[in-house]
Amino acid sequence: MAKAPSDKPKKRFRPLRIVVKTICGLVVLVVVAVGLFLGWATAVEYAPRSVEHLSVTGEAVAGAQLAAGGTVEVLTWNIGYAGLGAEQDFFMDGGTMVQPESQADVERYMAGILATLEANPAQIYLLQEVDTDSKRSFGLNEQEQIAEAITGLTAFAYNFKSAYTPYPWPPIGKVNSGIMTISSFAVSQPQRIALPVPFKWPVKLFNLKRCLLVERIPVDDGGYLVVINVHLEAYSDPEGRAAQMKQLVELAHQEYEDGNYVIIGGDFNQTLPGFDFPTISTNWEPGVFDAEALGEGWTVADDPNVPTSRLNDKPYSGSWDDTQLLGIDGFILSPNVEAIYTRGIDQEFAYSDHNPVILKARLLKD
Repeated sequence: MAKAPSDKPKKRFRPLRIVVKTICGLVVLVVVAVGLFLGWATAVEYAPRSVEHLSVTGEAVAGAQLAAGGTVEVLTWNIGYAGLGAEQDFFMDGGTMVQPESQADVERYMAGILATLEANPAQIYLLQEVDTDSKRSFGLNEQEQIAEAITGLTAFAYNFKSAYTPYPWPPIGKVNSGIMTISSFAVSQPQRIALPVPFKWPVKLFNLKRCLLVERIPVDDGGYLVVINVHLEAYSDPEGRAAQMKQLVELAHQEYEDGNYVIIGGDFNQTLPGFDFPTISTNWEPGVFDAEALGEGWTVADDPNVPTSRLNDKPYSGSWDDTQLLGIDGFILSPNVEAIYTRGIDQEFAYSDHNPVILKARLLKD
């Protein structure tokens, strides 16, 4: 006897259903994983207070004291975490690299950085992009190596502390980095002062929390030389840099009005007055420094004859003609501080994408 036709539909599309269910399941897993990761990153986010008091290590140079009418020598240098020497490029500048290929490169750059600091003695060193334990610099404690090599009182403030930065590919990973000041003089009240963070969640979880490292050095007239180490925003919108500059200028003015001398030094990520290098790349442009915003009597000290930085869109060829040169490192001086000279030290970007700049200044008597 013939079987009656079944009303049950045939499972012609079963393989397609399996594929769709599998894809949906994978999407759910990815969403859950991303959510868990962002939750973890939020829980461990570096969240410094607006003002933090810093400890100092090392010893001041015996007999070193600042006098009104006397001079002081200050060197500033962004050392590029000993990972941005001449052979390197960087993905944020239009290059492809995230870190050097080997630890040997970092160790070689670090040896050159230490040799440069020792060959160019100063009474105060202002250093930026100093790693303590980062994947990009193979876990080397650069802050410790510098402190052992240079005599003085050392203060360190983190401005980039991320348990894991997940971009690009391969990812940056763990970063512990900051700014470092070494002083031959006794210092009081070293502070980390937080700057405005221009990034929103979740980007800010994995980005820099920039700051000022402020030290006060007694002067024999009863005042202080206030030394401010700074590394301002590079990759935010102009409003982000402007907010940081506004806070910096307000702090500097308050210190000057309190009767102190002020020297601000570091990497401003803005083209300082006097520098006029041609634009040959559109991958990244620095901000434009507004000298008028400093106020009457305040001056900028730089050396326009020596580029202080290069764009890392490609390794350094050794030629200025095919390199995007920048002038973004230098000093700001209060009206009672006079620059005697400012000298860029041309390292041909051998150990960092920045060149050191050294200032000799006089503290003017009333």
